[in-house]
Amino acid sequence: MKITQFFQSRMNIALTLMSSVLIIGVLGYRFLSDLTWIDALYMTIITVTTVGFSEVGPMDTQEKLFTVVLIILSIFIFAFAISVITEYILSRNSLEELKNKKVKNKIENLSDHVIVCGFGRNGMQAVKRLTAYNKSFVIIERDKEVIEKYDEDILFVEGDANEDEVLQAAGIDRARYLITALPDDATNLFVVLSARQLNKALFIVTRASLQTSQKKLLLAGADKVIMPDKIGGDHMASLIVMPDLITFMDKLGVEGEHTTNLEEVAIEDFKEQVECNSLRDLDLRRRTGCTIIGYIEPDGNYIINPEADLQLQPRSKVIVLGRPEQIRKLNEMFKIS
Repeated sequence: MKITQFFQSRMNIALTLMSSVLIIGVLGYRFLSDLTWIDALYMTIITVTTVGFSEVGPMDTQEKLFTVVLIILSIFIFAFAISVITEYILSRNSLEELKNKKVKNKIENLSDHVIVCGFGRNGMQAVKRLTAYNKSFVIIERDKEVIEKYDEDILFVEGDANEDEVLQAAGIDRARYLITALPDDATNLFVVLSARQLNKALFIVTRASLQTSQKKLLLAGADKVIMPDKIGGDHMASLIVMPDLITFMDKLGVEGEHTTNLEEVAIEDFKEQVECNSLRDLDLRRRTGCTIIGYIEPDGNYIINPEADLQLQPRSKVIVLGRPEQIRKLNEMFKIS
């Protein structure tokens, strides 16, 4: 940004000097030679550009001296302007190439990351939540203005998510998740088909606008299909039916920019640190202040508010609830990334 401002300031200086030369030339010929405004402009242009066309009339000594001074000034000023413009163009291209190379290297070093297709309203909300959970992600977006607005802090791949080359540039072969939040169901369908072919193990979440698109997206390879309009309507109705409960549930998500009140933890993360066979052995309430509100069995079955004596199984998970500082303590204590 500082480099761009530097070149813009030099460009402004060059344009100001060029304009000044033209104004001085027109005024000088207008009043020294008593020419019309058109003739004065004509004399100024042929003088500063040194094209060698004939003058509009005979010139006296004063006019000749003025012309000499104008030529010398214009040579230096226009040379300066050309050098600034050339340097700006070359530097801009070099900076663009350097930035693209830097982004490419960062993406190549990612693995088990999330690819987000589309940076509209849903895509932005997804990125906000991923940031809160410190998840690595890459965004595929084809609107260059959007990329230039946010690319200081976010990794972008410019292009159409329908194209395999663009998905590969985002590291789809090394990615673990894909979120396609494009506004058109047909486009999301093509992205899901392409992504599933490129990475069979990818967990794909896609949005849908129409109920009829949900089944097609699942058949195409999506693991989860979200309908934002349906969720939004349900949420608004719930705020009327049970407002306090829904408001409380909203606060369990993201509070602020980089905090969260819920965490999903694999049992293996605990067993690497402590000996535990049951939820009671974990004793998370005493250790961290967090409360276990759910248990996910290896087959995907959910148990809400599990008993303390529940036996822990390999490849299972627990869902814990706590204030942001308690969640951070949990992550630090058990080295959960």
